[in-house]
Amino acid sequence: MSTVQVSPTGPQLVVNDQTPYARLVPGPGAGDRETEVYRFAVRHGEIASFEVAAAHLGLPVTQVFGAITRLVELRLLRTAGDRLVPVAPEAAAASLVSPIERAMYERRELADRLRDRIDAITRPETGTAEPVGGIDGFEGVAEIRGLFKLASETCRKELLILRPSHHDEELLDSLLDPCYAALDLGVSVKVACPHRSRAGFASRAKARRLIEHGAEIRTLSYLPQAAVVFDQSLTVMVNLPGPDEEPTARRIRDRGVVQYLVNLFNQLWEGAAPFTTEPGYADTTDSLHQSIARLMAEGLTDDVVARRLGMSVRTCRRHIAVLLRDLDSVSRFQAGVHAASRFTISSRPGA
Repeated sequence: MSTVQVSPTGPQLVVNDQTPYARLVPGPGAGDRETEVYRFAVRHGEIASFEVAAAHLGLPVTQVFGAITRLVELRLLRTAGDRLVPVAPEAAAASLVSPIERAMYERRELADRLRDRIDAITRPETGTAEPVGGIDGFEGVAEIRGLFKLASETCRKELLILRPSHHDEELLDSLLDPCYAALDLGVSVKVACPHRSRAGFASRAKARRLIEHGAEIRTLSYLPQAAVVFDQSLTVMVNLPGPDEEPTARRIRDRGVVQYLVNLFNQLWEGAAPFTTEPGYADTTDSLHQSIARLMAEGLTDDVVARRLGMSVRTCRRHIAVLLRDLDSVSRFQAGVHAASRFTISSRPGA
């Protein structure tokens, strides 16, 4: 447990790594004092005296002391000489949660190795085919991030990422973020993502940082599934949730399934457009129009087309208007059929 001790020189931090993590998650309504004290520390840049902080906040010193102790345990305050200074929430969360995520994955990995060992010992000598690799499940952000973190740390050659659109982009990025640590190990990282990644400022900025660190990024109109392949030997497929649901993942080590996903990735990669940091869809117009044409020919509404392609309805309608004008069509259906004939049919192999 981490504690704060008072000395003549100011508050002192004593850290014990055996902090009972469950105790740091209070029930509903708790944590108001911690919030007030943390905001005070952020406003002033430090807490040099419990008494001064208590006077500013109008709270008893004992309550301020208790709140500071819990903030230290949550890594939201740290010592700097004789003061306590605030820590950014992202850094605090990484410091506190990362060991938990890693431990969860390592326990699961140990269980898998023990199971494989037992299978190897008890497998009959003859008359049976070689067993296929295992497929096992993970649930929740912490387990999935822990899985990605250790798998990335042991990846040596190549990491392939399929990153589709999702209504909760922050959740998806949070799950996949540990994978990008492989860039620091000199691993080749390829990311296939939707064209909409070119439109948002935040997504372009993130892509620019990844490219600067050595990642290759290409975009497509549509990606149906989030998946990551490590060294062509391990695949993790992620099922993204709806509202109020936990994400789940399947770790797959079967060689046939992994190779199939590698081949699928390579095929998608060949037809994808290299990512550029310029905003908009200028470099992907033909690909987008082909996808829009195909969906229009199916009789889908603008809203459904936009949702399928992960773009705004307004942007989608702008592209549809261009198609209608270029094809000189008098109706949506006619434009869809003409465009499908122009793009989809003529672009089939062997046509």
